[in-house]
Amino acid sequence: MKVLYFAWLKEKTGVGQEDLDLPTGVGDVRDLIAWLKGRGDGFAAAFADDAVVRVAVNQEHVGTDHVLNNGDEVAFFPPVTGG
Repeated sequence: MKVLYFAWLKEKTGVGQEDLDLPTGVGDVRDLIAWLKGRGDGFAAAFADDAVVRVAVNQEHVGTDHVLNNGDEVAFFPPVTGG
């Protein structure tokens, strides 16, 4: 799966995008976030407050209960406002 990080998530993780195999035991977005937090201080800081992180899977906004598949594109980004 392709995982994308935008804005301050990219800055904190030090990664803009990466290709990963769906980790064992990860079934949904919530599980993926928990797994990512365990990858180091930058990831833990980026996902410290899940309430301010938005996620899209295959370019559609989803909740953390969204089931993941190995070929998915998962994007994490901060809330966006516009006018």
